[in-house]
Amino acid sequence: MSTVNRRSVFAVVSLVALTGSLLPVTAQATPADPGEDKVVMHQFEGQQEAPSYWTKERMQKAQDLTKKKSGKVVSKKQQEKFPPEVIPGKQPLKAAAKSTSPLTKASAKAVREKPQPTIGKVFFTVNGKDYVCSANSVNSQGGSMVSTAAHCVNERGRYASRFIFVPAYENGDAPYGKWTAVNAFAPSDWIRSEDLEVDTAFVVVGKNKGQTLSDTVGATGVAFNQQRGLKYKAFGYPAGEPYDGETLWSCTGTAVPDKLEPESQAQGIPCDMTDGSSGGPWFMGGKYTGTSSVQNSVNSYVLDEIPDYMFGPYWGSVVQKTYNKASSASGR
Repeated sequence: MSTVNRRSVFAVVSLVALTGSLLPVTAQATPADPGEDKVVMHQFEGQQEAPSYWTKERMQKAQDLTKKKSGKVVSKKQQEKFPPEVIPGKQPLKAAAKSTSPLTKASAKAVREKPQPTIGKVFFTVNGKDYVCSANSVNSQGGSMVSTAAHCVNERGRYASRFIFVPAYENGDAPYGKWTAVNAFAPSDWIRSEDLEVDTAFVVVGKNKGQTLSDTVGATGVAFNQQRGLKYKAFGYPAGEPYDGETLWSCTGTAVPDKLEPESQAQGIPCDMTDGSSGGPWFMGGKYTGTSSVQNSVNSYVLDEIPDYMFGPYWGSVVQKTYNKASSASGR
């Protein structure tokens, strides 16, 4: 098995905090689907203090962190081809701020964006340290779910605590409130072996002032098993130099394979976003049009050998099953 060094792109906050006792629960495969992969559900505990813990000052103290990862060759099971599926987005009950970002010319240089209602940051604690990633509100049965990178939920077997989502974050402000995580779903291949091929998690959040997340900010659509080499617009909150993690940025480009790992299903687009952008959404069509946008990957890792490219997992059958489990649970 060939391996190359990959660097995930999330950031750490320079604060020390206690990590709660958190136990994973595995959602079993259904007999009706012989190709079912296990999806791990994790229930967050002790979340009552999370919103108050994440003060404006704490959210603004994010520091970048570089982590080396060893890529793994995708299994035949993960390459299993399922029919394409597109799940449309959902508009908020009340009109949110204008949420569009037009088609832009492909360039590795990230472009500064205005805050967008569905896109935001997740803040969390792992092993006594406070971290930050990017995330996006996606449609689900329960109306309160975000997508992010799996390594933002579980890193080296340790689950996050004090996990919240802040949509439209900018310079410490939370215009749509802080949304507390209830549970998270990730592919067992990530939990077991940190397989970057499936570096995606879906996090269900609770209601805020009696409303669901999608009622408040809306939710974009999601798509699985799409053709490769599409044009994407990726968003994130990069915190490593020359960025500071306080504003939203985007990159636009046509996806290419990870040439250092020929068997990999991951794809990359030209992008110079740095640590902190992990988990940020990739939208099909090279543009963001609010709740009519369709997400099809997340920011996952960068390669030293291929500078100015951001790579994301192919959303195939494994991620699709993870989404389905999470969406079903969010409706209960």
